[in-house]
Amino acid sequence: MKKANTRITAPQLWWVMARSHHALRLLAEQSITNAGLCLTDFAALEALLHKGPLTISAIQNKVLLASGSMTAAIDRLEQRGLVVRKSTSSDRRARLVQLTQEGKRVAAAYFEKHVRDLEDLMSVLSAKERLQAYTSLKKLGLLAAQKLGRARQAVEEERP
Repeated sequence: MKKANTRITAPQLWWVMARSHHALRLLAEQSITNAGLCLTDFAALEALLHKGPLTISAIQNKVLLASGSMTAAIDRLEQRGLVVRKSTSSDRRARLVQLTQEGKRVAAAYFEKHVRDLEDLMSVLSAKERLQAYTSLKKLGLLAAQKLGRARQAVEEERP
């Protein structure tokens, strides 16, 4: 009888992570769209719900989206009465985006449902497995971010 190979290569692991991420992302997006929002709108609402009033660029940095997409999302949310833009006293050019009372209610309800959907999905993992996955993925992500930072820095140093 042939012994099973227990060594997982880096490419094998990468493919499993990529495929898992793809399927998990689609299910997470489905959870959001089933609530009646697009992903960008949900991301903005969630950031404002948990961080409080923010500028559009701060929201954009938190949810990793392009500024045009974020501005369009804020416009849609403002038209629905879920957010308002307000001037700040420290910088008249900057505008803070904040949730309205209705926005707080809607964001909390949508986020709560999304959490339930994700918890259901992740229930296949034990608490120990979740911690192991979290720790390992965080470690890989930090190393990748560090390497990307060095690569960007090298490119910028080569510019005239």
